[in-house]
Amino acid sequence: MARHSLIELEAVLAIVRCGSFRAAALELGMSTTATSNAVQKLERELAVRLFNRTTRSVSLTYAGRIFVAQIKPAFEGIQKAMDIARSQQEAPSGTLRINAFATAAREIMAPLVLTYLERYPQVHVDIVTEGRLVDVVAAGFDLGVRAKDLVPSDAIAIPLGQERRIAVAASPALFDDKAIPQVPQELMTYPCLRGRLPNGALLRWRFAKGGDEMQLDVDGPITLDEASLARIAAINGVGIGYFMESDVREDIAAGRLVRILEDWTPPLAPLCLYYSNRRNSSAAFQAFTMLARECAAGRL
Repeated sequence: MARHSLIELEAVLAIVRCGSFRAAALELGMSTTATSNAVQKLERELAVRLFNRTTRSVSLTYAGRIFVAQIKPAFEGIQKAMDIARSQQEAPSGTLRINAFATAAREIMAPLVLTYLERYPQVHVDIVTEGRLVDVVAAGFDLGVRAKDLVPSDAIAIPLGQERRIAVAASPALFDDKAIPQVPQELMTYPCLRGRLPNGALLRWRFAKGGDEMQLDVDGPITLDEASLARIAAINGVGIGYFMESDVREDIAAGRLVRILEDWTPPLAPLCLYYSNRRNSSAAFQAFTMLARECAAGRL
C-alpha cells in the first residue's frame, strides 16, 4: 500500500480553498510545479483524477468531491492536534501567517512586526497583502489586519491605536503658478493621480468637514493601483495624490511634498489585529497578540 505524505493532502485542500494551483502554491510556500506534482502523484496512486483542469479554471471531479469531503475533517483534526502540541512550547517558534491590506501591513511593520522578529528570532512571519477581504481562518491565516469597521463581527479584535488619516499632497512645484486648493471642489481644475481599487473600480476621494461630506471623481494624466507608484508620481510633479498619511509623512516633513486640505481629512477608523477564538494557540501566536496589546497601549 502506498504511503501518502501530508503535503499531498494539504495541496489538494489548498487548491480547493484558493481556487487555483498558483494561489495554492503561494499559500503553501511551494512552487506551482511542486504543487502540481504532489497532486499528480496522489492521483496516480489513487488511480483516479481529482481535478478537472483547463488553462482558465480548476474544479473537483465527482471523485474529487467525495475524496475532499472525507479527508477534510480528518486533516482539520490533525491540524488541531498540532496546534495543541504547539501551545505547549515554552519558546515561540514556527510560522505565523498574517493577511492584511498593503497599507495596513506598512503601518504595522516597524512598530510591531520588526519588534516581534527581534524578540523572537525563531519565528518566521509570513505576511500576505491583498486588497480583497478574506476569511482569514478559511484561507489558512493566523491573524488579519484591517480597519476596525471592516473586522468581522465574530472576530476577536485588538485595536492598534495609531491615528490614521488621509493626506492629500503634491510637489511644491505644482503650485508655483497656481493657488493652493482651499476646498475639495477646486481639485477638479488640477491634475490628480487617479487610484484604482482591487475590484477594478476607480477610487473616489472622500472628504468631510463640519458635517459636510463629499466624494470626488478626480481627473488626471495617470491611473495607478499602488501607493508607492503614486508617491513617485506626486514627488515628480505629475499631479496631486490621495495617500495614507503614513505613506508620505517623511516626504511632507522633508519638503518633497506639500500637504493640502488637511482640515477636510478627519481621522479614519483605527487598525485592528483580529483572529478567531483559538483555545490552543501556539506560543508564537500568543506572543504576537501580547505584543500587539503592548503596542496598542503605547508601551513599545
